[in-house]
Amino acid sequence: MSKRLSLYLRHAPERIGIQLDEGGWVEVDVLLAALAGKGIALTRAQLNEVVVTNDKRRFAFDHTGTRIRANQGHSVAVELDLPVRVPPALLYHGTVAAFLPTIRESGLLPMKRHDVHLSATVGTARTVGSRRGEPVVLTVDAAAMTREGHEFRLSANGVWLAREVPPRFLSIPTSSG
Repeated sequence: MSKRLSLYLRHAPERIGIQLDEGGWVEVDVLLAALAGKGIALTRAQLNEVVVTNDKRRFAFDHTGTRIRANQGHSVAVELDLPVRVPPALLYHGTVAAFLPTIRESGLLPMKRHDVHLSATVGTARTVGSRRGEPVVLTVDAAAMTREGHEFRLSANGVWLAREVPPRFLSIPTSSG
């Protein structure tokens, strides 16, 4: 269910006939009705369970509990309105070796998403990178980026977000481990 919710709340709300507001929010009742209309039975209690138990903390309810959104990773136009934060000195990005030539030349770019996703730990970056094969963990000199005026935001689920990471701020291992 988490993957379906990610699809509808991050990438394709129109597939179930919902519209996200400018902040990515949708009324819980509207979401549940839209899912039911597509033959996907989900109760409010089950939705609560998905939000609370999701290991990646992908979703959040608003302070009233009546609206839900994905915490980050959208390919549709939303403004999460996350405040600028000072990151740890180093952040990490998990990828695979096939992307390294492009990354060496262009750095990290958001591609189809709004931001580049960065991790606070090597372990998390390794897990992210392993989704597409043998992971390669890149180190980002976030302190130097901050000194040069780049901004970072921290999503509700602990993912650091940057508009881009130019190549000069990356340490790329020579082997794929």
